[in-house]
Amino acid sequence: MKKPKAGVIVLPGTNCDYDTLHVLDLVGFDAEPLWHEQRNLQDFSFIVIPGGFSYGDYLRPGGIAHLSPAIQEIPVYVEKEYGFVMGICNGFQILTELGILKGALLRNINLRFLCMDQEITIVRNDTPFTREFKKMEHITAPIAHFDGRYYIPDEEIDVVKPLVTLTYVNNPNGSMLDIAGIVNERGNVLGLMPHPERNSEKIIGDGSAIRFFTSVYQEVKKHA
Repeated sequence: MKKPKAGVIVLPGTNCDYDTLHVLDLVGFDAEPLWHEQRNLQDFSFIVIPGGFSYGDYLRPGGIAHLSPAIQEIPVYVEKEYGFVMGICNGFQILTELGILKGALLRNINLRFLCMDQEITIVRNDTPFTREFKKMEHITAPIAHFDGRYYIPDEEIDVVKPLVTLTYVNNPNGSMLDIAGIVNERGNVLGLMPHPERNSEKIIGDGSAIRFFTSVYQEVKKHA
C-alpha cells in the first residue's frame, strides 16, 4: 500500500528538519523536505513546520518566514478536506504570524533561553494530533526557546480557551493560561512550543511524544 506523504518545510535557519523527517518516516509516512520556495503543497497529507531560528529571528521569530512562498500556501492547504499542519516551536511562532493560530509568542518572562525537559498536560484529546493520548494525561517533551511565552489580549481569552490543547504543568516561560499548544477552530492545525520529535524514541527519553505523530498518521489513514 502506498504510504501517505508528509512534508517538512525547510527555511533558512531551520534546524529540526531532519529530526522531524526521521520520526515521520518512523511512524509510516513517506516524508520529504520541502524547500521554502516550493508553492504546491496539495499532494501532501501532513505538513510540519519544524523548529529552529528561521532567518535568524532577526526581525522577530516568524516575522520574515511567514512571507516565504511555502508558508504563504498554508492558508490554502488547510482548507483541504483532510489537510493537517503542525508547527513546532518556531513553526508555532510562524503560524501565529501568519494568522492561522490566535495569539503571539513573546520573549520568555525571565528573558532567558530555556532548554529543558518539560512536563505537559494533554488538555484535549479530541484533535487529529492527540487522539492517542488520554485526556489530562501528563507527558514529557523538551523545550528550547527564547520567545515561547504565549500571549493573547484579555478580550480574546475566552475565544482561545476552547482551542487550548496542551498546557505546562510548571509554566516555565510565563505563558498565559499555561498554554503550551493550541489548535485552530477547525482543529486541523496545531502549534506547540515543546518538541515532540525530541522524545519520540526511548533512546532519547520515554518515547511518549511520538503519539503526536502516530495520531496524525492514523487520522490520515482513515481518510486515505
